[in-house]
Amino acid sequence: MNEVTKLTAKDWASDQEVRWCPGCGDYAVLKAVQRTMPELAESLEKTVFISGIGCSSRFPYYMASYGFHTIHGRAAAIATGVKLANPELDVWIITGDGDALSIGGNHTMHLLRRNLDCQLLLFNNEIYGLTKGQYSPTSRIGTRSPSTPFGSVDRPALPAAFALGAGARFIARGIDVNKKLTDVLKAGHAHRGAAFIEIYQNCIVYNDEVFAPFTDRKVASEKQLWLEAGEKMLFADGEKGIAYDASTNALKVVSGDSEEVLVHDPKNRSMALMLAEMPADIFPVALGILYEDPAPTFDSAVVEQNRSVAEGKNADLQALVAKGQSWQVTKEPREV
Repeated sequence: MNEVTKLTAKDWASDQEVRWCPGCGDYAVLKAVQRTMPELAESLEKTVFISGIGCSSRFPYYMASYGFHTIHGRAAAIATGVKLANPELDVWIITGDGDALSIGGNHTMHLLRRNLDCQLLLFNNEIYGLTKGQYSPTSRIGTRSPSTPFGSVDRPALPAAFALGAGARFIARGIDVNKKLTDVLKAGHAHRGAAFIEIYQNCIVYNDEVFAPFTDRKVASEKQLWLEAGEKMLFADGEKGIAYDASTNALKVVSGDSEEVLVHDPKNRSMALMLAEMPADIFPVALGILYEDPAPTFDSAVVEQNRSVAEGKNADLQALVAKGQSWQVTKEPREV
């Protein structure tokens, strides 16, 4: 038997010239995925990257596996068809905050609700980059853009909270240039079901440094809470922690050595929502796996149902066509 040659990061990179704005966070995400894929898959042919429309959606061109650059907001719908047609494929969805949460919001919701076995990477830069900087569903109040010249008055959507409300069973967050992003990708891939991964991604042209208040190296320790299952919720080099205040039914920051510091349980859905909604001006940003509670997948249920229905039956297309509301013309039509 011939030994399977282990693929490398270079094997996963296509021969296409990568074309994003210089300094765009998409480059870092692409490299993280290409570095991680050799540990996750043995075959290019059994992997497919599917995207919608947006800067991030150029992603499939840069992967040497199969890819499908679809239409605006419809990546989730196309991915569902691909997975049902060939359940053996490893399906990755690449989308942005506008693509997935605006025109594609309904498709994203139903993919998560159904729990299709796939990985959905949502690049969140809080702006429409490809169409020249209009505000997006995740843009903050006050965001000035060509479509909100006096500042946005919309309350922004929180992708992690949206995913939780839609019924997602795996929700995680990462940062484009943070080395821990690869660990998040691995965890999402290991999860059987829809793995929703929000990636904070810097748009250097239209929304530069919007995440700097928690991604800048000078404040990262103080403003980032990396969650680990079974570990205390500590940040600021362990000097601070997250606790629950029963009197206010809210989270609070306490000393790292306090007995009140919470231990992270990814299956605690209520806590996951509280972590997702922590105000960034008071709390650190929760990163890593916020929620994971596996459930049966949509594609496995469809495959099993088809198998059960077809068991003991012989396929007869002609009988199927002739069944029910059908008829046969036996006489010549009269002339009028």
